[in-house]
Amino acid sequence: MFQVGALAVYPAHGVGIIERIECQDISGCSQEFYVMRILDNNMIIMIPTSNVDNVGLRDIIEETEIPRLYAILKDRDVVLDNQTWNRRYREYMDKIKTGSVFEVAEVYRDLLILSIEKELSFGEKKMLETARTLLVKEISLARKVEESEIEKDLDSFFA
Repeated sequence: MFQVGALAVYPAHGVGIIERIECQDISGCSQEFYVMRILDNNMIIMIPTSNVDNVGLRDIIEETEIPRLYAILKDRDVVLDNQTWNRRYREYMDKIKTGSVFEVAEVYRDLLILSIEKELSFGEKKMLETARTLLVKEISLARKVEESEIEKDLDSFFA
């Protein structure tokens, strides 16, 4: 159960704040919703409180989990599939939609490694930027530091 004012991660959209909990009548049934504002773009999302697990709403990671996350980002001993860009795009999008920050980190790392070998498609470039944005926001909130500091960390892993 999330409280008003709590930070939470909504898969593929990023970190948001629970602004209120409200009841709405839908087809004669009263249903409770979290009203969440995504921090990056101010988008408002309404999430049925009974559906939190299904949509993957979760707390931001603990600061103690960041070393594991950074280890994923630093790992260069990965085998990238030689599949078509659209198949790879779907696979990476599925990972992002899980809401797992660790899966997002894998997507970011893999796309950066791939970009060294060849030109990324437009969709892959956009996904790379999305993954970076999701990581920077969540890590900066978990560590309670400026986003620019996290961006420097990420850049240093791939310098």
